[in-house]
Amino acid sequence: MNSWIDLDALWKIVVIGLLAGAGLPALFAVGLRAVSLPGRGGGEATTTVTADDRIIGTNPVGIAAGALCFAIVLAGIGWGIYSVVAGT
Repeated sequence: MNSWIDLDALWKIVVIGLLAGAGLPALFAVGLRAVSLPGRGGGEATTTVTADDRIIGTNPVGIAAGALCFAIVLAGIGWGIYSVVAGT
């Protein structure tokens, strides 16, 4: 094709842009959804939960998955800041 268009660099920019531009906010949303998962209610006391009274974080697996998602988002933000500061 044209020698002034570097297709190798172009696809790398597109992939990183999609991951950082849409991927990190989507992963953050998945983490929020995971944290808000309700518990199983097997041995717990039965409670009535209305729309105004939400109990967040009653599922340990959801909390762990949410924490993992948030850690990945924070790592991505840290990597971006490092890349800007280091000039790479």
